[in-house]
Formats: sequence, C-alpha cells, structure tokens
Amino acid sequence: MTLPSDFLSALRAPSIDELIEEQRVTSSKDPVAPTTSRGAYLSLENEIPPAELFCYLGARFGPPNGIQNILRANHSDNIVHWDWSLKYQSTSIYFWGTNFRTDLIVGSGVEFGEIERKQLVELIKADLKSHGSKMKEVRGLLQDWVEFVNPFWRLTRAIRNLNNELLSIDLKEPSRNEYYSPFDLSAREAEWKALGERINQAFGLCFGIRSMLPVRAESFVNLLIFVLARQDIRSDTRLMENAYRQQIDIRIKSLHITCQGFHTAVDYSNDICRKFHTLINERNDLLHGNVLPDKMSFNEVYFLDKVPVFKEYKSVWERTLAVDMQAIGLRKVENELQVVNHFIEYVISCLEPELQGQMRMIMERRDLAKNKKTGRLGILFPEHLVDSRPVFTKTDE
Repeated sequence: MTLPSDFLSALRAPSIDELIEEQRVTSSKDPVAPTTSRGAYLSLENEIPPAELFCYLGARFGPPNGIQNILRANHSDNIVHWDWSLKYQSTSIYFWGTNFRTDLIVGSGVEFGEIERKQLVELIKADLKSHGSKMKEVRGLLQDWVEFVNPFWRLTRAIRNLNNELLSIDLKEPSRNEYYSPFDLSAREAEWKALGERINQAFGLCFGIRSMLPVRAESFVNLLIFVLARQDIRSDTRLMENAYRQQIDIRIKSLHITCQGFHTAVDYSNDICRKFHTLINERNDLLHGNVLPDKMSFNEVYFLDKVPVFKEYKSVWERTLAVDMQAIGLRKVENELQVVNHFIEYVISCLEPELQGQMRMIMERRDLAKNKKTGRLGILFPEHLVDSRPVFTKTDE
C-alpha cells in the first residue's frame, strides 16, 4: 500500500500537554476494544544516518517533544535517548533514538508495514535539502566525539588473560631423585612427555607476558601524558609528538613538567623505579635476542681434548626442561608483574589526590572518547549497553 501523498508534509509535533492527555485517555480505554487497523513497530538503522535524522527532525519540529524525553535521566545510560512524537491526522508516529536503531512506532489508523517504511525513508531523504539551513543550525549544537580503545586497558587485559592461562598449567618441578636414572625415565615416559608439553605451552605464554609488561607501563605513562598534558604542549602537535618519543626514563622523569596535576616529581632513583628500569633492560635482552652467556648460563664443564669432565653432575631434569624454564624466565613472571604494578601505583601517588581516582577510572575503561574540536577526553557511555524493543500483545477481536 502506498503512503498518503501528504504523509510526510502533514506531520506535526503536538505539545507535551497534548501528548500526556492522549496517553491518559488511551490508558483508560478498554484494552480489548476492536480497532480498524493495528499499529506497527519497525526500525530505522543506517538507511538514514541517525545524526542526519536527528537534525532533520530537529529542523522541522524543534527539540524532541515526546514523553520519553521526560522519562530519560540526564546522562547517556538510557533505553531511549531522544523521542519525537508526531501526528499524521489522528495517527501517532514515534521516532525513538536508542543505542542500536531508531524505533519507528506507528499507531492505528494508517496501514504501515515494511513497504511503507521504505517509502518513508525515501520521502525523508528527498526532503533533507529543503531543510538544509535549519539542519545546519541543529548540527552546530552537537559536540563531535570519536570513541577509541584504551591501549592501556587492552594490554592489561591481554597480560591478565595470559597470566591466568599460565597459572592454570601444572608446572611443579620434580625433586632431584625423580627422573634420575634411565629406569625412572623408561617407567615414566608418558609423564615426562606430558610435562615437556606443558612447559612448551608455558614457554610461549611467559614470553608474551614478559615482553608486554614494560609496554604496559609505557602505555600507562603515555596515557598520563594524553590525559594531563599542559595546554601549551597539548595544543602543539610537535610538542606532543616529542613528549611521546622521549626515552622512557626521560618521559617518566619529566612527567611533572609535561603534565599538570603532579604534586611532586617522580623520583626515578628510588627502589621502585630502579626495579622497573631493570625490567626494561631484561625485556630488551629478551626481545632483541642479546647474547649474554653470563646471564643465560646453566652448566659448567671442563674438557680434556674431547673428553668432558663435569664440575658437578646434574639430573636429566636440570639439563633439559629446567633449562627451558630458566631461559624464558618462567619463575620471574610473578615478581615482574608486581614490579610494574608497584611502579604504576607509585606514579599515581605523585598526582594530586583529586586526580588519582580519575586516572584509575580512565585506566579501567576500554572505551575512551575525544572531542574532535576541543581535544577534551571523555567517557561517553557506561560499561554496559542497554537494548530493548516494545512488545505488543495481540488481543482477540
């Protein structure tokens, strides 16, 4: 069925008093009374970009006028964010902006289905140019934000997941008397093989964690700069780039200069920072494959020509799988996790007390946002997202 030719042009926006009175009358009617035609619930997604639809409706009808605007709280955690409640003759037409779609609800009195929905979309698209100047005014009231993933949160989650997987692996070391003789190995071959497989699995997990831990700390420092950089630095792209590109120790030592909100400078000579700097050096050795015999030794032996003379006998375990565990630093992971956590907590303690809680909240959030015009940082939505749809129960006619 084709929409009436004047359907779009004849739409009007009733006053809130009229809408409330209509709601009162509707609620008092017999819920099973027959109607000539049923209402319809459909939705609009991106056939018309939701911001374009918002500006169009605002240009034609003024600010959102529906009852849902009264019911919503003054934040972004609502089921319905905006509501235009319009009328075509006696038929109600609701546009409800939600998190995932625009709900389009059409009351009884007009036959309305998918065909009519598509016709309405085309009618609105064709009418956009007629309201261009007013739409521009409405658009000028909107703040333009871009959401992005917090890299510190991403690294924290990745390390946590890898460490949980590592902790779930049974890596109990055998005593010196286990697997000591060929008879032990022969009798417990399957057990030895399973232990080797678990260590191989842990090897990769440990490498990933130890490689990422200093990066997590560096990401934290970069996040501090992004959030708290002084305005004269923030407003200059070259100065911001320079702040990020400094060697990590220089970046840390100069945080109180680069950023606002520090009540004291970070003391890089204290024990917490010294341990962190050692961690960075070990990470570099790990990633770059530096050849360091003193750090990676596991056995000493004399040779007489081609005859080995051992200084000390070691078990099969000590000469094989234990070497793998030592080479990747498997027993260092827990301590290194604490080194990074203590470093982060120490740097946060150098902030003004009122900023410490704000930074912790920002660190814990996946979704951050930046105002495109002002550069202001924000958290736009709660950690949960709400979705719902109205349900219409059919009654016997």
